[in-house]
Amino acid sequence: MRRSVVALSLVTGLLMTPFIPLHRAEAALGEPAASVAVDRKALSASQRAAAPRKGYSVQELVTGGNTVREYITPSGIVFAVAWNGVSHPDLTPLLGSYLTEYKQALRQSPRQRGQRRFQVQGNRVVVEKWGHMRNLQGRAYVPALIPTGVTINEIK
Repeated sequence: MRRSVVALSLVTGLLMTPFIPLHRAEAALGEPAASVAVDRKALSASQRAAAPRKGYSVQELVTGGNTVREYITPSGIVFAVAWNGVSHPDLTPLLGSYLTEYKQALRQSPRQRGQRRFQVQGNRVVVEKWGHMRNLQGRAYVPALIPTGVTINEIK
């Protein structure tokens, strides 16, 4: 009897999975940043106030030992994302429509063992990762979307 209840619960859970809405924790590169506040509530993450800078603003999302910073143009488009924490984040929601290009460039990049810094450059997107255990960092940006007067070194 107990096994049938467990099996029924498992089957019901699998059947209901397609109807559960998926929430992204971050706004994706090249997309509007408006979805971050809604996602913060869904994930029980904390979001720090947007920090205005010269030519852009930064929104910060803190969850599970990691911090993700989104760099946003004055028109509200995410042009870069940076992170640091105990692990690298899943790049799928961060890169959005640039994910396929990143994966293609990653496959074509020669593998370098023992390197603590790694850069993958596609035609439209650049992804860099570096760090060591429990202090992993990185950034992804679209050079064409970076506002005038903003340097890559400001993305950290």
